[in-house]
Amino acid sequence: MPRLAVTRREFMRISAALGGGLLIGIQLDNRARADAADAATAAAADGMFTPNVWLTITPDDVVSIRVASSEMGQGVMTALPMLIAEELDADWDTVRAEFAPINPAYANPIFGRQQTGGSTAIRGYWRTLREAGAVGREVLLTAAAQTWGVAVESCHAERGQVSHGNSGRSLRYGALARRAAGLPVPESVFLKEPSQFTLLGRAMPRLDIPAKVDGSAGFGSDVKLPGLLTATVARCPVFGGSVGKVNDKRARSVAGVRKVVVISSGIAVVADHFWAARQGREALEIDWNPGPAARLDSATITARLAERADSGTVGRNDGDAERALASANRRLEAVYEVPYLAHACMEPMNCTADVRTDSCDIWVPTQAQTSVHQTAMRLTGLPADKVRVHTTYLGGGFGRRGEQDFVIDAIETSRAVGAPVKVLWTREDDIQHDFYRPATYNRLAAALDKQGMPVAWRHRIAGPSISQRDATARETSGSDFSATEGALNLPYAIPNILVSYARVNSAVPVGYWRSVASSQNAFITECFLDEVAAAGGKDPYALRRALLGEQARLRAVLELAAAKADWGSPAAAGRFRGIAVAESFRSYVAQVAEVSIAGGQPRVHRVVCAIDCGMTVNPDTIAAQMESAIVFGLTAALKGEISIADGRVVQSNFHDYPLLGFDECPDIEVYIVPSEADPGGVGEPGTPPIAPAVANAVFAATGNPVRRLPIRL
Repeated sequence: MPRLAVTRREFMRISAALGGGLLIGIQLDNRARADAADAATAAAADGMFTPNVWLTITPDDVVSIRVASSEMGQGVMTALPMLIAEELDADWDTVRAEFAPINPAYANPIFGRQQTGGSTAIRGYWRTLREAGAVGREVLLTAAAQTWGVAVESCHAERGQVSHGNSGRSLRYGALARRAAGLPVPESVFLKEPSQFTLLGRAMPRLDIPAKVDGSAGFGSDVKLPGLLTATVARCPVFGGSVGKVNDKRARSVAGVRKVVVISSGIAVVADHFWAARQGREALEIDWNPGPAARLDSATITARLAERADSGTVGRNDGDAERALASANRRLEAVYEVPYLAHACMEPMNCTADVRTDSCDIWVPTQAQTSVHQTAMRLTGLPADKVRVHTTYLGGGFGRRGEQDFVIDAIETSRAVGAPVKVLWTREDDIQHDFYRPATYNRLAAALDKQGMPVAWRHRIAGPSISQRDATARETSGSDFSATEGALNLPYAIPNILVSYARVNSAVPVGYWRSVASSQNAFITECFLDEVAAAGGKDPYALRRALLGEQARLRAVLELAAAKADWGSPAAAGRFRGIAVAESFRSYVAQVAEVSIAGGQPRVHRVVCAIDCGMTVNPDTIAAQMESAIVFGLTAALKGEISIADGRVVQSNFHDYPLLGFDECPDIEVYIVPSEADPGGVGEPGTPPIAPAVANAVFAATGNPVRRLPIRL
């Protein structure tokens, strides 16, 4: 690749003229530059090359890359290092990944903080990490050129070494590390064009798999420390309740129990090991103050949502939907409902904290390192540099591990007992004290013309707001992202569209759940569209294709999924197909589900998925995330429901909040649309289309639309 020495003044002029790569100015703020300089100075003393906070190359040729996103199964411990390794021209066999410490320099550019969610890892770090690798490459090329006394333009980097074309000489990166450590970082570097990629877009083995196979990968529940105690917390079963009277005599007499302490969330029983802590918790005698939510139940919540549905704030108003509905040749109306859902991560919530008078360490499987850091500073009063956050692997996240409740448990308990404490939640704690996906009530109406085409669409939503969880907060607008995503951006070319949202919060805590509002709104809009298709005598696929108009990328995945699923041919005897599309997190997904009905319940045999997520990093990860999202969404569609009675969650474990079993999983086919568009999200976009695809197949089989989840025939 050509290289030029340029000043910043020359940068824009040359960038426009070059075709062999993209010349960019390095985008580092002052804090990041200072951190990089400090890291480089410290590393150079040991012969290591650290051109920035992301990358270190040691004399033994190991390339260590720090990953600021949390690894919860989605593959960022491989995909993010690939961004650096690509531009570095590293030998992938020498690359090692490690979790980044807490530091503003590692903030995701989309959030401005160290946080994982919203399918933003690749989207957020796409330029930052490629730039970090390119910087390393340019300095190593300069180091080699100086070593040989040749022009840097005559040197070439590839697979972890620099070669000199004229003389045939070459040096591995490790051999250049010490000299490179003393060189300045360039102010502008070339980024490769997609045609020059050698790693990106290729299926690469995941770096975290060997440790997960041999058991050496450290999850939050695996943390071990000298003198570590274990705690469980008794929480009021009623939302918003508090501790009244406590008799802990029997609990303190349990062998292994050290202390019983009151913390903000309840009563923590601290012991030498988990079993003693749990037995001690069961021995507590607590009189709870249930509070005003004690009479809350699912029926009351639904009634309130229904009452408020028509009073929402308008977030989208194209044309005149009300007038079109009033004068319609044919009008269709329906009510759709979705229940609260728990996250049910395979590893229940946990956190380990060691709070001392002068410092604090936290080991946590978190999606929100910045929030953990801020929480610890707030609770301990310690300055930022005295609080260290150690990120572990996450046994599932789905948004749940961005919350701070389990972190607060550990910090408060450790401070109270003056020792390091690991707080472990039970599965019952996890199911009954979650931040749930909101239950919503949706009133829809559509108008059809004489040709059976929709000319008006009205969608009124009522439900809690995740972004404004405080029930006393001001009314949100009709465009509240956490409630209207997937409805407000309805992609179909219908001339009159009205979408409104009424915020109706309750004592039930709500939180971000995989694909957020798109997870429920795609079910609602895509299923109602099938009702519109049936009412107008249209094929569901053909109607979608006709209505997608300018939505070329969404139309392309629709066509691909339909073709791969043989939409135009009859399904096998006793099987029926449903189709759905969704755009979320800047990616486009279509799915076709093939379903039969047996014993009064749907059985999903096959799912065909097509995705356009822009430029791909690791195709294997994309396919795996589509499979994961489909299974996750199938669990919700077929089984998931959290119900409320007497102000508390009825469900408690997998016997009454079941997950999809291995024997229930369909065959899943994933097709990736080639694209050179900027990367979109991957971890979440596969979930929204699966529930409507299955529900629409059930509609095709039975003639009865599915308007409520989970699907029950």
